[in-house]
Amino acid sequence: MPGTPCWVSLTTQDMRAAQDFYGAVFGWAFGPDERTEGHVVAHADGEPVAGLVESAQSMGVRLPIAWTAYFVADSADAAAARVRERGGTVAVGPLAFGRGRTAWAADPLDAAFGIWEGPAAPGWQAGRGTGAVAWLELHTRDPFASALFYGGVFEWDAHPDVIDVRYEHDRVMLRAGGRTVAGMFGGVPDSADAAIHPQWHVHFCRDDVDEAAARAVSAHGTVLAPPQDTPLGRTATIRDPEGGLFHLSSIEGETS
Repeated sequence: MPGTPCWVSLTTQDMRAAQDFYGAVFGWAFGPDERTEGHVVAHADGEPVAGLVESAQSMGVRLPIAWTAYFVADSADAAAARVRERGGTVAVGPLAFGRGRTAWAADPLDAAFGIWEGPAAPGWQAGRGTGAVAWLELHTRDPFASALFYGGVFEWDAHPDVIDVRYEHDRVMLRAGGRTVAGMFGGVPDSADAAIHPQWHVHFCRDDVDEAAARAVSAHGTVLAPPQDTPLGRTATIRDPEGGLFHLSSIEGETS
C-alpha cells in the first residue's frame, strides 16, 4: 500500500561484523540481494526482513551507521517533489536502484527516511513474526506536524479504507489494514543543540526480549534501555558495536 513501510536497511562499515552481531541476536540467515549487487538480505524463518549495505557502496555516498526506514510510493519522483514542497530535503535521487527507483530524504526536522517505487521484497511485512520488523517509530518534536508532513508526502488520505491515523499511547499511530505499522512520538527536546535528534527507530519482534538483550551484550552490543514493560509490550533499546540503534519489542504490530 502506498505510504506504508516497505523495508528497512542497515548501513554498516563492516559487513561481516554486522552479520555476526545480528545473526547472534536474531538468528538471522544472510544471502545476497538478488535485486541489487553488493547488498545483503537478512532472513528470519526463510522470509526477508532487512537489508545490509556497506556505507561505501551506498549509491556512492558514505552514510552514517544507522537503520533507515523506507516507505512505498506510486512515484518516487512525485513523492520527492512533495518532500521539497513541505520543507523537507532530498539528499539522493530519485534514481534507478535494482528493479525500482529510490530516494533518500529527510523531513523538516532532519529525520532521514527512504522512498521506494517498485516491487516490494517478497514476503516482507511489518509485524509478521519473530525476528521481523514489529513496527517503526519516529522520535520527533511535534508528532502532529510530522503526521501532516508524512501524510502529505505519501498521500495517506487517498486510501481512507485501508490507512488510518489516530492518537493513542501518547503517539500518533499509523495503521494499514488494521495493523499498526508506524508511530510518531514527541519525545525529542525542542532544541537544535539537544543531544537527541529526530530519527526513525526500528523495532524488531522478539518473544524473548530479555534473552535477546543478553545476546546483544555477549556479541559486544550495548543496552541503552534495559528490558521493561510498556503499554506497547516489553521493549529494550540496543546499540550495535558500530553504533547502529534499534529496539526489541514483544508486540508484532498491534491489530485493531
